[in-house]
Amino acid sequence: MKNDKKQNQYRVNEQIRVREVRIVGDNGSMVVPTRQALDMARQQGVDLVEISPNAQPPVCRLIDYSKFLYQQKKRAKELKAKQVKIEVKEIRFGPQTGENDYAFKLKHAKEFLEEGNKVRAYVFFKGRSILFKEQGEVLLLRFANDLEEYGKVEQLPLLEGKKMAIFIAPKKAGVAKKSQQKMDRERREAEAREQTKQAPQENEAGKADNVEADIPANGGLFANAKISPEALKKLKGE
Repeated sequence: MKNDKKQNQYRVNEQIRVREVRIVGDNGSMVVPTRQALDMARQQGVDLVEISPNAQPPVCRLIDYSKFLYQQKKRAKELKAKQVKIEVKEIRFGPQTGENDYAFKLKHAKEFLEEGNKVRAYVFFKGRSILFKEQGEVLLLRFANDLEEYGKVEQLPLLEGKKMAIFIAPKKAGVAKKSQQKMDRERREAEAREQTKQAPQENEAGKADNVEADIPANGGLFANAKISPEALKKLKGE
């Protein structure tokens, strides 16, 4: 039934009853009487296929009708393949998500972004856990930071009701490369570790005063977050 509809979509040969038609081909186009166009089709062993009935005069091609339908089907398939379908994949966290669960969800988020999908990660606060909304913000910022090679943040953590969500859009398809920001941060972290080795007697009060020193100086995700030094230390595993 489906094929019959496609075949009846175009008028062919004797079904074309207008006085004249415009024939288009590789060598240009010409307007001829319909009877002459039918004779040309017979001589070439092909069909006269009307491809634009609303034109004045209607536009036709000299082509085997089966081949023409195949070309149309192939073209439609190619156009459909080129249409990018972007889905929004959701990933849910609790305010006190464990490291194993975090790593598992991070792995899936990377896969979603590599496939060209967006990611909406959110922390769901159940009952009194809303008291830990600051901890949820830290978690989402860490999540976005760990995905910076694969996606870019479209919306920073936003609390709506019992959910705090962040939106991450995929970067261009291809092998993920380290951004300059990440390389700079890794270099600074390496230097900080080296300095720590050289000064093992640093007091705890000094650590608290400088807890924000490891935040990327070039405008990282944590720069705009209103989070306490204690929450940052928890994020760093201290």
